[in-house]
Amino acid sequence: MSDLFGKDDGKGHDNRHQPLATRMRPMCLEDVAGQEHLVAPGKSLYQMFTGERLHSFILWGPPGSGKTTLARIAGQAPQRRFVALSAVLSGVKDIQKVIQEARRHPKQCVLFIDEVHRFNKAQQDAFLPEVESGLLTLIGATTENPSFEINNALLSRVRVYVLHRLKEDAILKTINRALTQDEEIKHSGVKMSDDVRSMIAKIADGDARVALNLIELSVDIANSQGLNEVSEELVQFASGKSLRHFDAKGELWYDLISALHKSIRGSDPDASLYYLARMLDGGCDPLYIVRRLVRFASEDIGNADKHAWDITLNAWMTYERLGSPEGELALAHAVTYLACAPKSNAVYTAFKSASAAVKEHGHLEVPLHLRNAPTRLMKGLGYGDNYRYAHEEPNAFAAGETYFPEEIKGSVYYTPSERGDEAELKKRLDYFKQLNRTHGSKPRPEKAKAPKNKN
Repeated sequence: MSDLFGKDDGKGHDNRHQPLATRMRPMCLEDVAGQEHLVAPGKSLYQMFTGERLHSFILWGPPGSGKTTLARIAGQAPQRRFVALSAVLSGVKDIQKVIQEARRHPKQCVLFIDEVHRFNKAQQDAFLPEVESGLLTLIGATTENPSFEINNALLSRVRVYVLHRLKEDAILKTINRALTQDEEIKHSGVKMSDDVRSMIAKIADGDARVALNLIELSVDIANSQGLNEVSEELVQFASGKSLRHFDAKGELWYDLISALHKSIRGSDPDASLYYLARMLDGGCDPLYIVRRLVRFASEDIGNADKHAWDITLNAWMTYERLGSPEGELALAHAVTYLACAPKSNAVYTAFKSASAAVKEHGHLEVPLHLRNAPTRLMKGLGYGDNYRYAHEEPNAFAAGETYFPEEIKGSVYYTPSERGDEAELKKRLDYFKQLNRTHGSKPRPEKAKAPKNKN
């Protein structure tokens, strides 16, 4: 492990037989593509890597963004001893072995744990005291949000650095470096035009490893066919399809559904369609998307547009009947309608307020005049007495009637907006409120005549 990046790894293994992505792993910050917000001169990782002191940290970012590369660069200083573990393959015994070796070795032990979010609480707790004491300097790499996957005790002892998906210019830098510096690629004699390089950068979709693997595969295919140049058709054949990044359990998944929801809420049909297309292209289950659209119709439109709910439910039914790709047009139909519809979260807010009132006041008794009275005993106890049957009142509205328990009488939860269909509802409710004010505190009639069996 004395030479992590040379052609010999210290165990007699020649890394020329390793994948191109491994052979081209940068050895210094100057060769790192992208992540300028961390590695450019004067930025946080640059300052730390070029200084004497290395603190524990976690690198959080998408696949192929350079997490492992940066971890290895951090650990390659002569005064440090770099140890790498995979959370997928390692357990508590492996951690304890590293701790024992660190106690015997004079150099600072830098422990790199790939996929650190895969460690359970017991495994994370195993090295927590050693990180706190400074015996181990931990570098973790994860594609998952550390806030959810890393113990709070450990998270409070490390810094988190966020890596972004690489832009096309950073991928192109990686591609050009591989084509000009890797001995095997140069020895093959296979060329790539700028257009082909750009195509590979687009297919890589922010993942440098995907780009390098595709270069290696394309060159191998070209060699096997006696070609001296990689064409766009060959790259398309090698890739099999446009490789989009989409993890149904990862951070990007939540980011995209959040962006779709907020674009619709913001009444931007174009952005809404873009994020819908992103999710479908990435392999998201269309039925998951349409379930979210139904939720949106209720949460963010509510009574402001009486058609929104019907359209989303019809889109659901249409997709179930037609499947993909024909049914995806129904989702686009629903998304554009929801984006253009008037917005109101009045129902959503009202329901939250009513739920909060139940939690605050508990289960208050239902007023006697609202109770059903199917038995003589209940009638004798006053159940249903003086109930005013709205259909027998002017405007089918019992002005002045109260329906809340006495303790929360007069509560208001639902306040319709003045947008779309809800504006008409607001006018109607305002009219009823005026009737209630006009009715004032008139005494309840001795006995209202209510038809039998009307609850």
